[in-house]
Amino acid sequence: MRRNSIDISALLLAVIVALLVGGILFTITALRQDPIEAISGDRVINTLFIIEDAGKPLASYVLMYYSATKRAAIFDIPGELGLIIKNNRVSRIDAIYDPQRAGAFESEVENLLGVEVNFTLVITLENLGKLVDLIEGVEIFIPSWVAVYDEASPALFPSGVTRLDGDKAKVYITYRLLEEDGDIVTFRRQRFFLGLIKRLGEKNDALKNPAVSRMFQSFIKTGMNQRTQMRLFDELAVIETDRININSVGGSAREVSGQVLLFPHFDGSLIKQIVIQVMGVLTRQVEGSLTDRVFTVEILNGTGAPGLAGRTADLLRSFGYDVISIGNADRNDYTATEIIDHSGYEEMVKNFADIIRCTNIRFEDPVPEEVSPDMGMQFQNFEYKSDFTLIIGKDFNGRYVNEG
Repeated sequence: MRRNSIDISALLLAVIVALLVGGILFTITALRQDPIEAISGDRVINTLFIIEDAGKPLASYVLMYYSATKRAAIFDIPGELGLIIKNNRVSRIDAIYDPQRAGAFESEVENLLGVEVNFTLVITLENLGKLVDLIEGVEIFIPSWVAVYDEASPALFPSGVTRLDGDKAKVYITYRLLEEDGDIVTFRRQRFFLGLIKRLGEKNDALKNPAVSRMFQSFIKTGMNQRTQMRLFDELAVIETDRININSVGGSAREVSGQVLLFPHFDGSLIKQIVIQVMGVLTRQVEGSLTDRVFTVEILNGTGAPGLAGRTADLLRSFGYDVISIGNADRNDYTATEIIDHSGYEEMVKNFADIIRCTNIRFEDPVPEEVSPDMGMQFQNFEYKSDFTLIIGKDFNGRYVNEG
């Protein structure tokens, strides 16, 4: 009798443990598949968009959105990023992409950026064309006339604001002129992706029509259910795409086993720091539009080391600053790096200084944004200055200021 009691108690305990484990797993899965319901605007939503061509990512973007402030940012993930895969072999990040299961690729993106990807949406190039037709085209600005008379895939685009249909959209993001470098192609695809997000927001209500919704769902591969997708696009529909900053994951190009790979700067620590700063901007709730302002920077090399100002410009642009000029300082023997603030925003210049760990900040009176009539001829003496002037000293190692 006692043995039967023990057996029953053990069975009940096993059932309770199984229920607890099952509940935990269910909760984790629910949070992963439908995090919008769980976070209620208290966390940044990270969505990975993959445009797939011939079973590989043609373009990949992580869109970060914080619903409480309605701010968003985008990180462009180049397919040629180098990483270590099986058996310590170095290869491109898109080499691990599996069109049937995007989980491994998603995990590498998470490791790269240091954030969790809440949603992943994959659309093939063919389905992209169908989607663009479904939303009645994507509007983009083309700076100059494009005429590529290729029998297999001609590319003919007029200059100015143009609405691309599905076939034109596929050509637009895949063509490449002989004289073009990769940065121009990347920029073109980024502009198209922004136009696509904007158009999806404009057509969000129409996409809820049951017949249209079924077609829309058929064009996208994702682990989300229909309800979650609708909720996600409701959130993304309010994004002001004109204010979105696209950050390309940069790095140093090196040839490995006959292919040129892009290795993230500073072993990947730089991009993680950029992500942290961007998420801070997205979640910062302040009155006015100061956090939306792009601050300008002038960089002066005070060391004599060739190319240092240019490399520093690339670094600061990665953090979203507008570098309007680079050059040499008045001398090349600056020992200490110095930042001169012309903006009058003490908090913002300190945020800027934190990027390179510089504590040597000098504040100057800012040029007034509005000039009153009683200033008279004094107005003619004002000349445009950047918000911040960075004078690079010998204590700067290309990433940080080394104190002491």
